[in-house]
Amino acid sequence: MFALKKHIVHIVKYRILWIVLSALLLIPGIVAMVYSSVTYPNHAPMKVGIDYTGGTILQYGLKQNISSNDLTITRSNLEKIGIENPYLQILNVNSAQQEGTQNNISSIISIRTKFIGESSDDVKNITETLNKQYDNPELIQVSSVGPTMGKELFKNSFIAVALAFLGICIYLSLRFKFDYAIAAILGIFHDVIFVCGVFSILGLFYNVQIDGLFITAILTVIGFSVHDTIVVFDRIRENLRYYSKKMSFGEIIDASVNQTLARSINTSLTTLITLLALYFFGGVTTKDFVLAMILGIAIGTYSSIFFCSMLIDFWNDKKNSNKIRVKETLSV
Repeated sequence: MFALKKHIVHIVKYRILWIVLSALLLIPGIVAMVYSSVTYPNHAPMKVGIDYTGGTILQYGLKQNISSNDLTITRSNLEKIGIENPYLQILNVNSAQQEGTQNNISSIISIRTKFIGESSDDVKNITETLNKQYDNPELIQVSSVGPTMGKELFKNSFIAVALAFLGICIYLSLRFKFDYAIAAILGIFHDVIFVCGVFSILGLFYNVQIDGLFITAILTVIGFSVHDTIVVFDRIRENLRYYSKKMSFGEIIDASVNQTLARSINTSLTTLITLLALYFFGGVTTKDFVLAMILGIAIGTYSSIFFCSMLIDFWNDKKNSNKIRVKETLSV
């Protein structure tokens, strides 16, 4: 019991501070999402990429093999001529593609961008830009993805996130008490709103767009957040079983969080180190995905330790105060 009372952090004592800190983290993003919903033509809370709005895909056959560094330079050159947020990929060459080309190509570079016509100046400018970097690039295919497909993808992404929330809510309700499940779900909303809010701000000021990878990152963040919260809740439940008669509920909350603190921080740090390496040394096309993961894991660790535990303590106080009122009413 003595060991349980040695705390590094105090959840209950400073719970107003954690509420204020969460508000400071969420409110700017919420304001940005509301502003974006009002100002963007599609009324989306974040700036969406061509995965959701539709766009044009151009494929160029190249004689030489190209690397990720070449793609970074190509992306920068395309942005200089006004091609916003081009998504570049290196594709493998198959026999059918070889037969349909004039040159003996070794690699294909795929460029996804906003809608452009096959005979527009944009195609000409892109071809000229590639000519400066590569040896005689050959335009082998131009295709467009319509906004209808983009809307379908957006709807499916929303369904995927909603089903993840529903499954987690059912699992937590069965595994813990209902109030624990609600606290965990609010913790997930806390984390998702923070990440979406940051990307909404980045969209407004730095033209950062979300795509299918962003939804993947959000689903991963949801899973990580719940995993960390369950560890804390398990320890709270275990300590309640053994120390409920010796310690107050608030003391048990503090003790449980401190017992799992080192594990939560170490797990998050090892993951963040890997993600930071990917962010600074990985490809340009995965930068936003990795950034969403970094933000989500950082805020997920915070919410599991401070936000969700604080909610459990608040609700316990509320239940106790309601019991006292009922007793006073009955005695009168």
